[in-house]
Amino acid sequence: MMKYRRLGDAGIKVSVVALGGWINFGEGKVAPEVARRVVERAYERGINFFDLADIYGKGEAEAQMGAILRQFPRHTLVIATKVFWPMSDDVNDRGLSRKHIFESIDRSLRRLGADYVDIYFCHRPDPETPIEETAQAMHDLVRMGKVLYWGTSEWSAVEIVEAHAICERYGWAKPKVEQPQYSMLWRERVEREIAPVTRPRGIGLVVWSPLAMGMLTGKYDDGVPADTRFGREDWARERYLTAANAERVRRLKPIAEQLGISRAQLALAWALREPQVSSVIIGATRPEQIDDNAGAAEVTLSAEVLEAIEEVLAWPGHATDQGVSAHSHN
Repeated sequence: MMKYRRLGDAGIKVSVVALGGWINFGEGKVAPEVARRVVERAYERGINFFDLADIYGKGEAEAQMGAILRQFPRHTLVIATKVFWPMSDDVNDRGLSRKHIFESIDRSLRRLGADYVDIYFCHRPDPETPIEETAQAMHDLVRMGKVLYWGTSEWSAVEIVEAHAICERYGWAKPKVEQPQYSMLWRERVEREIAPVTRPRGIGLVVWSPLAMGMLTGKYDDGVPADTRFGREDWARERYLTAANAERVRRLKPIAEQLGISRAQLALAWALREPQVSSVIIGATRPEQIDDNAGAAEVTLSAEVLEAIEEVLAWPGHATDQGVSAHSHN
């Protein structure tokens, strides 16, 4: 059975496993009928949270997934999209200015075929726009009913604190969610920097790449198959596929087997061990991956298992996070 958690201290509830549209939608990498089945299977498995962005396929992911989601009652869906990355060469068709935010939400809603989005993310911080301008624009979209909740993605702790404080000062709608990268192999930033500021402010975390681009599934135990993420995306392979990480993933196998679950389920359940994580966002190219990943909602890891996992992850000394890749639009 799927489980649901509140988005921080907000009333809305999201499935603990979400389906994202990054890379697999809008870029022609997955056959349309397979993509449709992936979304339908997610809905059948109780996934209500679908995470998109205008930059995914330059609008095509919103259009493709939006067309599939329209068959379901709107009140049963939590649809998120994002704004920030350049959508054309125009000087104002990027960033988090009031102009770009207002124009972008209308384009996203048209592509989605929706009257509103449940969550609108500022996809990266914008050093060229005052946070106050961005926060007011988001508040105004909430007032207009085009956006129900707004959030940030890959913002620093300092920026999140400032945005929250500005909204508190002016009585504006506060950011309710941050979307950082987080997994067994990429954890330091969230645990040391982000969680300590989001937790006391009632800001939930919905995390991307909880399977470390598939590294944690074990699919790369014996090398890199050509038709995989690492086979196609050099930057992803370079980020995660190290000898130490490969050994860590192999050492996780007996832990998962003892529990009768897949390593993907182990990795997702591990990320969800933290109550502040409202949802883990997965990507899927086949309906079977949805079945496996959705099963993580039913897994609870004991203190003993978590301790065993920590020992594996610490081998042969803690892995250190790198910066978020410039090539990554998630």
